[in-house]
Amino acid sequence: MTVSVPDICDDYPDETAVLEPLFKDFGARQKFCGEIVTVKCFEDNSLVKELVGQEGKGRVIVVDGGGSMRRALLGDLLAGQAAANGWKGLLINGCVRDVEILSDIKLGIKALAAHPVKTDKRGEGQGDVPVEFAGQKIVPGRYLYSDANGVVVALRDLGVTF
Repeated sequence: MTVSVPDICDDYPDETAVLEPLFKDFGARQKFCGEIVTVKCFEDNSLVKELVGQEGKGRVIVVDGGGSMRRALLGDLLAGQAAANGWKGLLINGCVRDVEILSDIKLGIKALAAHPVKTDKRGEGQGDVPVEFAGQKIVPGRYLYSDANGVVVALRDLGVTF
């Protein structure tokens, strides 16, 4: 039996928080899940670049880019590096670019929109901090489950894999 985000919502209603349906799929994987690692940045993806260069260990990067529609926080090179290093996916409160290539990378990628302009690299941002967007507070160490139906955050590993 294939498990979906609606199944998770039905089975664990007291342990999950549903994010507002703001995100579009850009990666080759529509279903992804894993332990959350967070980045808070605004139009500077320096910390995203640093994280995707590290071993992902099946985790998910949640990027709070402040909802900016003026710069892309992820492109094909960083996405390819994330996939190669074992990250399961990225949820981005902001934009991505190189969407034709992203759609072929074996990685879950959800973002608000596409934008062709890259970020400046100023070395700004915060990592491993709680972030809040899409109507929910997202805390590092919790678990994210995402598919075409939406995104939920769970307090713990629910033992569900996609």
